[in-house]
This record gives sequence, C-alpha cells and structure tokens, in this order.
Amino acid sequence: MPQHEDQPHGFEERLGAVLRRTGDTFTTDDRRELVEGGLLRGRRRLVRRRLTVSGGVLALAAVGLGGVYGGSLLGPAGTAGTSSVAAPPVSNTATPASATAEKRPGGPIRVDEIAAVLKAHTPRGKWTFDGLGSTGEAAGGVFDDGKGKAAVSVSLSRASGAAARDMVTCPDKVVVPYDACTAQKLPNGARLMIFQGYEYPDKREETKTWRAVLLTKDGFLVDASEYNAAAQKGAPVSRTDPPFTPAQLKTLVTADAWRPLLARFPGAPGGGPGTPPPVGPSGTAVRDTLSGLIPRGLGVRAKGGGGEYGHVVVDDGKGASLVGVNVQPGSKDLIGELFSGPDVVTLPDGRKVRAAKRAGEKGGAGVVWWSVDTITPDGFRVVVSAFNSGAQHEAATRAEPALTIEQLKAVALSSKWRKVALG
Repeated sequence: MPQHEDQPHGFEERLGAVLRRTGDTFTTDDRRELVEGGLLRGRRRLVRRRLTVSGGVLALAAVGLGGVYGGSLLGPAGTAGTSSVAAPPVSNTATPASATAEKRPGGPIRVDEIAAVLKAHTPRGKWTFDGLGSTGEAAGGVFDDGKGKAAVSVSLSRASGAAARDMVTCPDKVVVPYDACTAQKLPNGARLMIFQGYEYPDKREETKTWRAVLLTKDGFLVDASEYNAAAQKGAPVSRTDPPFTPAQLKTLVTADAWRPLLARFPGAPGGGPGTPPPVGPSGTAVRDTLSGLIPRGLGVRAKGGGGEYGHVVVDDGKGASLVGVNVQPGSKDLIGELFSGPDVVTLPDGRKVRAAKRAGEKGGAGVVWWSVDTITPDGFRVVVSAFNSGAQHEAATRAEPALTIEQLKAVALSSKWRKVALG
C-alpha cells in the first residue's frame, strides 16, 4: 500500500461554498427512466437558476454531459471564477449526510473516511485536506509530489435515470472540447469514463481537468477529478499535467475500498429504504424532439445531448448555428425567482415567457446568445437557446443565430415537451 505524509489542514478558501458543484448521474444497465425526486430538485435549484446569468442552455449541457464544467456554472451568484480548492464533483443524486444520517447503517459517511481511501490508492505524496472533522459524500484536497501542487477531489453518490450511460460516455465536442476521452464496460459490469480536458472550454486559462467516473452495476457513482493547479479556479498552473495518469485514476475509482462506504447509502443493499423516484425525460427523446421542431429550411448537421438536455447544429447555407434545449419538470420553486420583472410575458394559459439576447459567454469570438425561457404554473420549464456559431467556444460563423426569437418561442412552447417529460 502506498505511504503518504499528512500536512496540517486549513485553506484560505473553504470548500463549503463550492461543494455545490454537480453533474448528472445515472444507473447502468437497468435503463429505468427514473430520477430520485427530492435530490434531483435540490440539484436543479442550484443549476437552473444559473441559466439566466451564467452561460445559458449550452452551459448547463456541460453538466449533463459528464459534469465536466459544473464548477464554472455553480460559483456564488453565477460567477465563473472563484479562487478555491477543487470542488468535489457532487452529483445530482448525492444525498446530504445531514438528511440521511438516521437512515445510514453505521452512521453518516465522514470526510476523513473518503480522504483515507483517496490517499491509500494514489501515489506517494503530501496531502492537505480540509473539513476532515465533518460528514459528507465528498472530499477535496491538495496533493504535492514535489512536481507541483494539484487540487484533487472525490465524491460518492447513488445514481439513477434513463440516460444511464451519458455519465460515463465521452461528451460531445460541440459542447465540451477535450484532448482525450475513453469509455469502457468493465468485466464486473461497471462502466468507466476517463476524461482529459480543460477547466475552461475556450482555454482562456491552461488549467487542465482530468477526471475518472465509475458507474457500478448496482447504481453507484465514484467520481474523481484532478487539476494541474492547486485550485480548480483562480490558481496559476503549477505543472504541465495533473499528477495521476489515466491508469492511476482508474485504480483509484475502481478500488474495492469504496464499497463499504457506498453500502451505507440509503437504498443500497442493506442500506435502508430509498426514495421512490418519479419519471424524468430521456436525452434521446429531448434531442429528437428538438430536431423535429426545427423550422423547415434549416438543415440539421449534427445532434446530441443527454438527460434533460438536447442540441442540434443547423445550417441554412449562411453558417452553422447551435440550438439547445433543457426540459425541466418540477421547477415551480423557481417561478418567483426567475420569472418576475417587466421583460416577462404571461400568456392566457398562465405560462410565463422571458426572451433575451446576450453576448456569448464561452469564449467564441463574436458569439451571440439568444434564448427563450418558459414555465407553466405547475413548474414545467423549457429553455431554448440559439447561437451564431456551431459551438459556443468557437468563433461566430454568421451575424445572428439561425432561429429568430419568435421561432425559439414556438419551439419552447410546443406541447410535445410534456410527452417527452413523461418518458
């Protein structure tokens, strides 16, 4: 077993504000079109409000496609650059320990238990951890092997949903550019994705993000991230690459030592009752429905997505244009927060509509972002966005998006989205 040295813990920036980082999680081969209701709503409250202030539909898509850039979405007040240690990639189904401690055999999971497994299954080096006296399903720290400090984090969670393989499928480069990505099914039935990319898709900073995501056959997620800087954001690059190789990341997330901790989640075999989950939308259905709603004359060149998100790239002969949609049932709690003000129109049936035109936020030169955000009185939200480029991080290919605001409204207000949400 590798040996490690500890250093006194204590960061200038606390993990608490950034533990909200999130990525969608799904089951493996059972293909249940279900998501755990209360936990999913918690994730939605954190992510969905950011659609109005930080990156739009296509930014949220980066979370759906492996959660790679979740941290940049979920900074305080929608900011994109906080100076903090790496936020453990907490998933949408990670249940807060305080809410489930009484249901956990053996009590809540402690951060020091996760940290101990992390240390025992990585190469020799010095570690600095924060929050070791607390409980939770994630641990983050700084690792130093003498070649440069690096932020590292691991989170544990349950996983469920129709788009099971999205979490361990390499993301679409239209949304998330990267250097390398592999996905495989292991002999024990688990699925593994190893991603090598960048914290910022436009590479405005050279902070690299390497990540391993394991989805077990019985529906649990082990998610590890590492960086080539001492913090996920706001710290200078300290080394060429993150410290652990893809093979070492695989060794970490596939370690048998995680099983006793995962067994303490409610709903695990012997772990107490789980929450009956409601039906959620399928990524394939969202993508195909969007494709069918694109106006005639706009050729669909590519399409993709997962979970609640889908996108297409269209071209009317005047240049590529990216169009994306998020279908978000159960968002009633956001009506007062996101749908008030003079720019909101209320339709006769009670639906609220907000349209906006903004500059793009993902680094593409000259990119503009047009969006239509809609919600029903019972909280069924559909957000549609269009860009004047085939990808947000690439330069504009045309003066305006291929769809007008009125056409975006027609897509967002289509009755077909209800059928998609019902599976």
